[in-house]
Amino acid sequence: MGITVIDGYGEDTERLRAALEASCVVGAWEWDHVGGRVVYDEGAAMLLTGTPDLANRPISGPMALAAVHPQDMTWLMDHMLRAVRSGGLVLAEYRVFKTDGSVRWLLSRGRTHRDAAGQPVRSHGILMDITEIRDGGDRYVLGRPPSGGAPLERAADLAIALKETLTDDMPAEVQVAAELMLLSLGRAFARRAAH
Repeated sequence: MGITVIDGYGEDTERLRAALEASCVVGAWEWDHVGGRVVYDEGAAMLLTGTPDLANRPISGPMALAAVHPQDMTWLMDHMLRAVRSGGLVLAEYRVFKTDGSVRWLLSRGRTHRDAAGQPVRSHGILMDITEIRDGGDRYVLGRPPSGGAPLERAADLAIALKETLTDDMPAEVQVAAELMLLSLGRAFARRAAH
C-alpha cells in the first residue's frame, strides 16, 4: 500500500481510490489551451478515447474524444468552448460508448485558469459516471435554458447569469457561493431526471 500526501495529511492510496470510486469519480483530465492538447489519467483515457494506452500522454483532435456519443459531440464541444471563454466552472453531462458498446453517462466538472491578460491557459477537472442516476432521458446542461419555464430552469438561468457576471477580482467567498449554487442546481436537475 502506498501513502499519498494531500494537503499535508498522509492518506492510504487504496482508501483514497475507494473513496473516489464510491463518489463515482472515474477519471481526471487537464486541457492545455495554449498547446491545444489534453492529458487524461487512465480512467478518463478509457472513457473518452476508448483506450487506456493514451493515459498521461498529450493528445489532441478527434482522438481526444473518440468515445463520445456522436449525438453529443457537437453540443459538447460548443459547450466546453463557451465555458472556457467565460472562465471559471466547467460543467457538462454527456454520453460515451464503452468498448463493449454500452453507453455510460458522464458528468465532467472542472475549472478554467487564466493568465494575467485574462486568456484561458488551462482547465482541469474530474469525470463522474452518473449512469446509475440517469433513466435514459435527455441530458441536462447547466447552461442557458429558454426563458420562462419551470422554477428550477429559471433558477439555473439566473445562477448562470450571476456566475458570468462575476469577475476574477470578486471576493473568493462570492465566487464559491455561486459555484456551489450551480452545483446544487445541477444535482437537483439530475435527481429530477432520475425520477
